[in-house]
Amino acid sequence: MTAVIDRFRPQRMRLTELPVGATGRVCELAGQTEVCQRLREMGFCESAVIEKVSGQRTLLCQLCGTRIALSDRAAQHIVVELIRGGA
Repeated sequence: MTAVIDRFRPQRMRLTELPVGATGRVCELAGQTEVCQRLREMGFCESAVIEKVSGQRTLLCQLCGTRIALSDRAAQHIVVELIRGGA
């Protein structure tokens, strides 16, 4: 029965693993308190919807109608659940 439930659970991953063009919802900020606080100040709050526009080492994301560039180190702290797949 759990296999059926897991199939409907959104897939979770780090923002760095989200495919380009995909949309995800922030479900957790993991890491040092100072880094997580700074990410929240930038708008990467739990439940925020993010589209990954491009990038691997430096990621370009769209958040609340604004494009924001993040280093891969900062993006590693953001755990998202996949809403819509990418290209």
